[in-house]
Amino acid sequence: MKRTILAPIFGFKCPRCREGHMFVQPLSIKNAFNMQDRCEKCGLNYHPEPGFYFGAMFLSYIITAFSFVIAAFFLIYVMKIDVDMALALVVLFAALFFVYFYRLGRSVWLTMNVKYDPHAIEKNKQETSKD
Repeated sequence: MKRTILAPIFGFKCPRCREGHMFVQPLSIKNAFNMQDRCEKCGLNYHPEPGFYFGAMFLSYIITAFSFVIAAFFLIYVMKIDVDMALALVVLFAALFFVYFYRLGRSVWLTMNVKYDPHAIEKNKQETSKD
């Protein structure tokens, strides 16, 4: 199945095979920050080195800040909402989507650093059958 580059990013899928899940339980608030150790489909190591996701923190910050600025401008200038109410709504938006932006930052960072391989699943099956 061929997918665009946006599908694994926003679906939190493995960037190499674009099928395995990056996070343990995608919809669980209790385990919202827990990532898989490896892709269950192609075997990609999601934690290649200590501090690997340090750059993801900056990406997450940029994505989040950009989203909040757009939301604030939309609320103030398009919806004509008071600045104080717009700020309150943006803070509520931030609280509701914090986990999503955290995951999105990690997903983008991993996708930027791992090349797509359409044959990764078959290669992983061959390597595991040899053992």
